[in-house]
Amino acid sequence: MNTDRLVWTSTEVCGRRVKYGVAGEGVPVLFVHGWALGNRAYKRALSRLARLGCRVYAPALPGFGGSATLPARHCGLDAYAAWANAFLAAVSEEGPVVAVGHSFGAAVAAKLAHDFPGRASQLVLINPLGGSVWKSSGDKTRTMAERPLWDWAVSFPKDLLLDRRALLTLAAVVEDAGPNLATNPMGVWRAAELARRIDLAAELDALRRSGMPVRAVWAEGDVIIPKACFESLCEALGRPGTVVRGRHSWLLADPESFAEVMAETVAAAASVPPAAAAARAAG
Repeated sequence: MNTDRLVWTSTEVCGRRVKYGVAGEGVPVLFVHGWALGNRAYKRALSRLARLGCRVYAPALPGFGGSATLPARHCGLDAYAAWANAFLAAVSEEGPVVAVGHSFGAAVAAKLAHDFPGRASQLVLINPLGGSVWKSSGDKTRTMAERPLWDWAVSFPKDLLLDRRALLTLAAVVEDAGPNLATNPMGVWRAAELARRIDLAAELDALRRSGMPVRAVWAEGDVIIPKACFESLCEALGRPGTVVRGRHSWLLADPESFAEVMAETVAAAASVPPAAAAARAAG
């Protein structure tokens, strides 16, 4: 039996249905997908991750990929983090996990690690939301909250069209984004509005002071998450980030590079006994 391939199944979190993929054996990893996508778009990348010796859980966030939405009054980033913590309990992962997130999912993963001490042993933030700066020029800095909606709207197709592997990326994106936009447009919009307001400077600084191992990764051609945003996130973490080739969704088209990026983190997690990992994660 090939355990590297994701198996699609479902569970219940707080009485609501959640669709998720699971693959592999070994170091427990929670992977949180990006805005408008779902778990299936990442299946090639996550299969490579499983081959590194990981038990990968890839849930579809509430309102995406067949997972039930969160109540409208509970749709802040803290609610997504609480949902992720409850999901791990629902699949019987009680100990610390390596929390990995892409884009919007990176913000959820970071919030999970901050709000639930002991839940994450390590954190990997890929092309992440969470930095406070949109752009800076001289002494003037504009925040991500000041970024106009039209600039967000233009950046998504631009990022895709400029990708030298655009067809591969588009195929992966369409698999999830198309159905999500068709069946849950309000949920997609609500998540987009939340994403525009995310500023995790305080949480990232707290994670830095806690000693949480955090790796931040950004692609040099990303126009969705500007370089200034990534740099402000790294500044809050107090450590330099890793820059790779590609654009915002590079891991969809180049899963081998994703596995290379993750190999060091997985090896480090595998070298720590579960009891020691739990003690370190709890601070």
